[in-house]
Amino acid sequence: MSVLDEIRAAFAKRGHEGYGEGVSQLEHALQCAVFAERDGAAEPLVVATLLHDIGHMLHDLPEDVADQGIDTQHESLGSAWLSQHFGPAVSEPVRLHVAAKRYLSASEAGYFDLLSDASQLSLKLQGGPMSAAEQEKFGAEPHFNDAVALRRWDDAGKIVGMETPALGHFAPMIARCRRR
Repeated sequence: MSVLDEIRAAFAKRGHEGYGEGVSQLEHALQCAVFAERDGAAEPLVVATLLHDIGHMLHDLPEDVADQGIDTQHESLGSAWLSQHFGPAVSEPVRLHVAAKRYLSASEAGYFDLLSDASQLSLKLQGGPMSAAEQEKFGAEPHFNDAVALRRWDDAGKIVGMETPALGHFAPMIARCRRR
C-alpha cells in the first residue's frame, strides 16, 4: 500500500468524524490545505497542513476524547507516522502545531479569546499557554515559522459548508513531497 493509499484509508476510516467545530476531520484538513495553498506556502508545508491532524485518524480513541479530559498527543503520533514517509519539512510543522497554539496563546494578545470552545479545551489539556522559557525555546525551533503558519490555517479551517477540492487534488503534491 502506498503512502497515498494509507492517507486515503485513514480519511475513509475517520475523516467523517466531527472535529468539534461543526466540520468533519476531512473538511477541516481540506480547508486548511486550501488556505495554505492560496497563501503560496511551499508544497511540503501545504502537505503538512493537510495532514496536521492525521494523528487523530491513526489512534483508536473515541471522538469525544477531549471531553473525557484526555490529550491524545495527536501531533506526536501524526509526526512520527509522517516522518516514515516524508522529510522534516512535512513532519516537523505537524509535531509543532500544538506548541504553536500554546505559543500564540501566551505571546499574542487576544489570540486565546479567538479560539473556539473546543480549541480552548484542548489547549488546557495540552499544557495551556507557554511560559516565557517555553516561548524562547519554541522560538528557536528550526520549523517555528512553518508551525505558526500552519496553526493560523488550522484556526481558520473551520468554516461550515465551505467548498474545497477533494483530497485527490493534493495527491500529486503528496507524491512529490514523499521521501524516496
